[in-house]
Amino acid sequence: MFRSASLLVWQRRWALLFGGLTLVTACLSLVPVQQLPSSIHFWDKAQHALGFAALGGVGLLAFPQRPLRLLGGLMLFGVVIELAQAATGWREGDWLDGMADGVGLAVGALAWLGARGWLSRAADRRPGA
Repeated sequence: MFRSASLLVWQRRWALLFGGLTLVTACLSLVPVQQLPSSIHFWDKAQHALGFAALGGVGLLAFPQRPLRLLGGLMLFGVVIELAQAATGWREGDWLDGMADGVGLAVGALAWLGARGWLSRAADRRPGA
Protein backbone atom coordinates (compact mmCIF):
# COMPACT_ATOMS: atom_id res chain seq x y z
CA MET A 1 0.00 0.00 0.00
CA PHE A 2 2.75 2.46 0.97
CA ARG A 3 4.63 1.83 -2.25
CA SER A 4 1.60 2.57 -4.45
CA ALA A 5 0.67 5.69 -2.45
CA SER A 6 4.23 6.98 -2.78
CA LEU A 7 4.15 6.25 -6.50
CA LEU A 8 0.91 8.20 -6.88
CA VAL A 9 2.42 11.22 -5.11
CA TRP A 10 5.42 11.14 -7.46
CA GLN A 11 3.20 10.78 -10.52
CA ARG A 12 1.28 13.89 -9.45
CA ARG A 13 4.55 15.80 -9.09
CA TRP A 14 5.72 14.62 -12.51
CA ALA A 15 2.32 15.63 -13.95
CA LEU A 16 2.71 19.17 -12.60
CA LEU A 17 6.21 19.39 -14.05
CA PHE A 18 4.95 18.02 -17.36
CA GLY A 19 2.21 20.67 -17.50
CA GLY A 20 4.74 23.39 -16.80
CA LEU A 21 7.17 22.09 -19.43
CA THR A 22 4.38 21.90 -21.99
CA LEU A 23 3.35 25.49 -21.30
CA VAL A 24 6.94 26.76 -21.41
CA THR A 25 7.57 24.86 -24.67
CA ALA A 26 4.49 26.37 -26.30
CA CYS A 27 5.36 29.90 -25.16
CA LEU A 28 9.03 29.71 -26.18
CA SER A 29 8.04 28.25 -29.53
CA LEU A 30 5.64 31.05 -30.42
CA VAL A 31 7.28 34.27 -29.22
CA PRO A 32 9.48 36.17 -31.68
CA VAL A 33 13.07 34.88 -31.65
CA GLN A 34 14.37 38.34 -30.71
CA GLN A 35 12.47 38.13 -27.42
CA LEU A 36 14.06 34.85 -26.36
CA PRO A 37 16.88 34.90 -23.79
CA SER A 38 20.29 34.80 -25.46
CA SER A 39 21.27 31.85 -23.26
CA ILE A 40 18.97 29.54 -25.24
CA HIS A 41 20.19 30.59 -28.68
CA PHE A 42 21.87 27.49 -30.08
CA TRP A 43 21.19 25.09 -32.92
CA ASP A 44 17.43 25.05 -33.53
CA LYS A 45 17.18 21.28 -34.11
CA ALA A 46 19.02 20.59 -30.85
CA GLN A 47 16.57 22.87 -29.04
CA HIS A 48 13.67 20.86 -30.43
CA ALA A 49 15.26 17.51 -29.61
CA LEU A 50 16.18 18.53 -26.04
CA GLY A 51 12.79 20.08 -25.37
CA PHE A 52 10.86 17.09 -26.64
CA ALA A 53 13.18 14.63 -24.89
CA ALA A 54 12.29 16.39 -21.63
CA LEU A 55 8.58 16.45 -22.51
CA GLY A 56 8.62 12.77 -23.45
CA GLY A 57 10.59 11.57 -20.44
CA VAL A 58 8.69 13.62 -17.88
CA GLY A 59 5.35 12.91 -19.59
CA LEU A 60 5.99 9.17 -19.42
CA LEU A 61 6.92 9.42 -15.75
CA ALA A 62 3.66 11.27 -15.12
CA PHE A 63 1.43 9.11 -17.32
CA PRO A 64 3.04 5.69 -17.79
CA GLN A 65 -0.23 3.85 -18.45
CA ARG A 66 -0.44 4.65 -22.18
CA PRO A 67 3.03 5.49 -23.47
CA LEU A 68 2.19 5.33 -27.19
CA ARG A 69 -0.80 7.62 -26.76
CA LEU A 70 1.31 10.12 -24.83
CA LEU A 71 4.15 10.08 -27.37
CA GLY A 72 1.68 10.36 -30.26
CA GLY A 73 0.00 13.31 -28.56
CA LEU A 74 3.33 15.02 -28.06
CA MET A 75 4.24 14.45 -31.71
CA LEU A 76 0.92 16.06 -32.66
CA PHE A 77 1.74 18.91 -30.26
CA GLY A 78 5.01 19.45 -32.15
CA VAL A 79 3.18 19.53 -35.51
CA VAL A 80 0.64 22.03 -34.15
CA ILE A 81 3.49 24.24 -32.90
CA GLU A 82 5.06 24.21 -36.37
CA LEU A 83 1.74 25.13 -37.99
CA ALA A 84 1.22 27.89 -35.43
CA GLN A 85 4.74 29.21 -36.06
CA ALA A 86 4.04 29.34 -39.79
CA ALA A 87 0.88 31.34 -39.10
CA THR A 88 2.52 33.92 -36.80
CA GLY A 89 4.44 35.87 -39.42
CA TRP A 90 7.50 36.20 -37.17
CA ARG A 91 8.40 32.50 -36.93
CA GLU A 92 8.74 29.81 -39.59
CA GLY A 93 7.29 26.32 -39.48
CA ASP A 94 9.79 23.66 -40.54
CA TRP A 95 9.14 19.94 -41.06
CA LEU A 96 12.73 19.23 -39.99
CA ASP A 97 11.83 20.68 -36.58
CA GLY A 98 9.09 18.06 -36.41
CA MET A 99 11.65 15.37 -37.14
CA ALA A 100 13.88 16.75 -34.37
CA ASP A 101 10.86 16.60 -32.04
CA GLY A 102 10.46 12.92 -32.92
CA VAL A 103 14.14 12.21 -32.25
CA GLY A 104 13.80 13.97 -28.89
CA LEU A 105 10.71 11.92 -28.03
CA ALA A 106 12.60 8.71 -28.83
CA VAL A 107 15.47 9.79 -26.56
CA GLY A 108 13.02 10.68 -23.78
CA ALA A 109 11.23 7.34 -24.16
CA LEU A 110 14.53 5.43 -24.01
CA ALA A 111 15.54 7.36 -20.90
CA TRP A 112 12.15 6.55 -19.35
CA LEU A 113 12.53 2.85 -20.15
CA GLY A 114 15.99 2.84 -18.57
CA ALA A 115 14.83 4.74 -15.48
CA ARG A 116 11.80 2.49 -15.10
CA GLY A 117 13.96 -0.63 -15.21
CA TRP A 118 16.49 0.83 -12.79
CA LEU A 119 13.80 1.95 -10.32
CA SER A 120 12.09 -1.42 -10.51
CA ARG A 121 15.33 -3.28 -9.74
CA ALA A 122 16.16 -0.86 -6.91
CA ALA A 123 12.70 -1.36 -5.36
CA ASP A 124 13.10 -5.15 -5.57
CA ARG A 125 16.41 -4.96 -3.69
CA ARG A 126 14.95 -2.83 -0.89
CA PRO A 127 14.66 -4.64 2.46
CA GLY A 128 11.06 -5.57 3.13
CA ALA A 129 10.03 -5.21 -0.52
